[in-house]
Amino acid sequence: MTPPNSIDAVQQMLAAQNYICGRALATVVFLSLRLGRPLFLEGEAGVGKTEIAKAIAAGLDRRLIRLQCYEGLDAASAVYEWNFPAQMIAIRTAEAAAAGTTTDRKALQAELFSDDFLVERPLLEAMRPDPRGAPVLLIDELDRTDEPFEAFLLEALSDFQVTIPEMGTVKAPEPPVVILTSNRTREVHDALKRRCLYHWVDYPTFDREAEILAARAPEAAASLSREVVAFVQQLRTEDLFKKPGVAETIDWAKCLLALDVISLSPEVIADTLGAILKYQDDIQKLQGSEAKRLLDAARARLEPA
Repeated sequence: MTPPNSIDAVQQMLAAQNYICGRALATVVFLSLRLGRPLFLEGEAGVGKTEIAKAIAAGLDRRLIRLQCYEGLDAASAVYEWNFPAQMIAIRTAEAAAAGTTTDRKALQAELFSDDFLVERPLLEAMRPDPRGAPVLLIDELDRTDEPFEAFLLEALSDFQVTIPEMGTVKAPEPPVVILTSNRTREVHDALKRRCLYHWVDYPTFDREAEILAARAPEAAASLSREVVAFVQQLRTEDLFKKPGVAETIDWAKCLLALDVISLSPEVIADTLGAILKYQDDIQKLQGSEAKRLLDAARARLEPA
């Protein structure tokens, strides 16, 4: 599928995948697709950074390739590695077959370092041709890696090619759609950011979050959805170690539906806090009368339906 030809078309494409976004985010997605520039999304965990890559891949009918970053990730783990056990079996087989004969070492070496024994990792996969078009490469939580990997990634994203010493250089016939995300646990180097279009993904407004919840949990009654969103938005104003994201809003609404809840109460909130808060210290803050105080404040913010 060809990329959308307008910002409105981007919003419609994402909405068709149940991803509701504002015009600012749709604009930077449109420019990323039109200009072939990587898109760098930064923001708190759970605000939809990863989900937008999934929505873009589904909307464009492209393959989604995900590189989940972690501390200690290196180029070899991100690009390729050789299937060492299979290579050893091939060597033993060749030695047994060549007993009493002259082994062709060059032929064996060529066989060992061929596609048959190559294990492709996300970056190399993203460089391969695909009949459906260039894949969507999601480099998720880049802030978890270290600077040497950033430097390598900077080079890889500049030329969209990687080098395998035993086989040569692999260059993407068409640059992949690259989306990088960061939860900002540390600052990513400016040199990498300059290669990208940047957007800060913030918590949505009440109306936007209500629209997102309606798309992701359409079976929830409108009155319950509004209460859930209002309570979560009120909760984000509190001094918490980890404020709930949109993902937690959706999870909580689905938990309430599973319990056949039709309206929030302090008791229901206390029983289901684990769906929206992930740290015991934060949960402790909502014990006793605190849940009722927040619920009353949330309902006071609600306009008549």
